[in-house]
Amino acid sequence: MNTFIDMILTRHSVREFTGEIIQKEDLETIVKAGMSAPSAVNIQPWAFIIITEKKILNSLCQNLPYAKMLDKAGAAIIVCGIPEKDDQIAQKFWVMDCSAATENILLAAHSLSYGAVWTAVYPDEDRIKTVREECNIPNNIIPLNVIPIGIPVNRNAQPIDKYKSENIHWNKW
Repeated sequence: MNTFIDMILTRHSVREFTGEIIQKEDLETIVKAGMSAPSAVNIQPWAFIIITEKKILNSLCQNLPYAKMLDKAGAAIIVCGIPEKDDQIAQKFWVMDCSAATENILLAAHSLSYGAVWTAVYPDEDRIKTVREECNIPNNIIPLNVIPIGIPVNRNAQPIDKYKSENIHWNKW
């Protein structure tokens, strides 16, 4: 099978990590993959915060309800949107653009043999406030998600087959 297709089909959410540190070069490669995502009119209304400090990971772990795995993650990447990057395109499309960047990050982490999981921040106001305060994010920047990344505890876990032929329609509904 094509290696890239194999990466897509075998990527899965990982929520249990060994706690080992992630190499800086790997984190930079992963974020570079995020920045390679398509965006509306190539505005790129995103910014990325790479978290490696245990104190911050633990604080986010304690304060985000669906990110309890952060205490064992080797790092995390916060994908943020910048709706004001231009006068109209970014305001309409920042969520989609940052979501495309997020998927690239998840795939890049998987390709480097790390596990990762998308934990939502936006649109929940309490989660936005928590991440904004912990990471000193300006008010005009919106954290979309926090992606814990690490060495999976179970390196042999298999992805769920999500293919459903009933979701495919040819030519018309």
